[in-house]
Amino acid sequence: MSSSVLADATPTPFWLDSPDRPEPAAQLIGETRCDLAVVGAGYTGLWTALLAKQADPSSDVVVLEGRTAAWAASGRNGGFCAASLTHGLDNGLSRFPDEMATLERLGRANLDAIEATVAKYDIDCHFERTGHLDVATQPHQLDWLREDVAHAREFGYDAVFLDQDAVRSEVNSPTFVGGGWHRDATALVDPARLAWGLRAACLSLGVRLYENTGVRSLRRDGAGVRLRTATGSVRAHRAALASNAFPALLRRLRPYTVPVYDYALMTEPLSTAQLAAIGWRNRQGLGDVTNQFHYYRRTIDDRILWGGYDAVYHWRNGMAAEFDQRAQTFELLARQFFETFPQLDGLRFTHKWGGAIDTSTRFFAFQRTTLGGRVACSLGYTGLGVAATRFGAQVMLDLLAGRETEATRLRAIRSRPLPFPPEPAKSAGIALTRRALARADRRQGRRGPWLRTLDRLGLGFDS
Repeated sequence: MSSSVLADATPTPFWLDSPDRPEPAAQLIGETRCDLAVVGAGYTGLWTALLAKQADPSSDVVVLEGRTAAWAASGRNGGFCAASLTHGLDNGLSRFPDEMATLERLGRANLDAIEATVAKYDIDCHFERTGHLDVATQPHQLDWLREDVAHAREFGYDAVFLDQDAVRSEVNSPTFVGGGWHRDATALVDPARLAWGLRAACLSLGVRLYENTGVRSLRRDGAGVRLRTATGSVRAHRAALASNAFPALLRRLRPYTVPVYDYALMTEPLSTAQLAAIGWRNRQGLGDVTNQFHYYRRTIDDRILWGGYDAVYHWRNGMAAEFDQRAQTFELLARQFFETFPQLDGLRFTHKWGGAIDTSTRFFAFQRTTLGGRVACSLGYTGLGVAATRFGAQVMLDLLAGRETEATRLRAIRSRPLPFPPEPAKSAGIALTRRALARADRRQGRRGPWLRTLDRLGLGFDS
């Protein structure tokens, strides 16, 4: 691989590098009141505001965003909009097996509702319900794929196992030895355009959005809460926290998530000949099934997004702009890309970026209320939240209203993940886990004592 393939890559998330990015809303100046205050204008916050206004058009909803809508995880992800609410069937079955039929049904309904919302508000986010294709690159992974396909079919999904010839006829890589094509479980979207479309829908319904308005504190205020910013404050009857990887305003919530940095590359558009060399006519989202996995997909203009593998945690939940760029990870990702698609040798990358996701020990989001039911949060999506954020938003609204629903009765919703330990145990444990996962990948997936212990404790960490 020539180093020149990365030479001109701009250090900006591809999706956000667009002239269609909306102009920022005004900053909050002074004091205001509302029925519901939402902190964060990523997917979770925007869905919360939109669903609240749809349910009660007379409600006064305010969204407070520290920067601009979608500038963080919602504008930096791969755009995999998956039906799963539990970061995959296997993860859900290992934790809440008796509830998985309900969770999967709710997840499918949630994905259908997202597609309906995209159509209703004419959101130009290139929504494609292509499904996803899990690929094996080692023979021992074939049994995993067969089992995963069998589980998916048991829960009513359209899934099929592909042998080596069949998977390479879908996407041609000499590294693929098999695949599991889940044809109806995932859509692909332009993630920033989805968020910007939700933002526009919120504004059309009368949601008040204040950008460049970071919330500095949250406290009880009579029967409601007060949120203070640098230039004003909001007195709200209820509040919903949608801060993703950023430190929660309430310290009691912080032990339940950690920020982990994920990285991605975007290629230049492929030529007709290059597309013919790899196939990929059905445009599925792809992922390999190693512990340190890659995710990749085609864009509407025939680029390839290639991301994953490295998941980097910084001491004491460190988050900083300089962490968005990591030269050694980009070089590793580029080398692995050409190992997967040697027929694309010389293809150049136009964008390179990273960003933090919020990881929880159970690997999927949890919702809870605090401050006497005045505040709700939805956190811990662990990299599979594009669709699950809508579900989390609805659960928050139900909890704040005191509504008992099919979802809120589930143990998967009533429970919360185990908290992460304090430093230095947190950093040491994550580093040890990463080494153990890499070792398992080198040993045909055999999990050593440390990973088996984490499995027994119901803890998780992955790339």
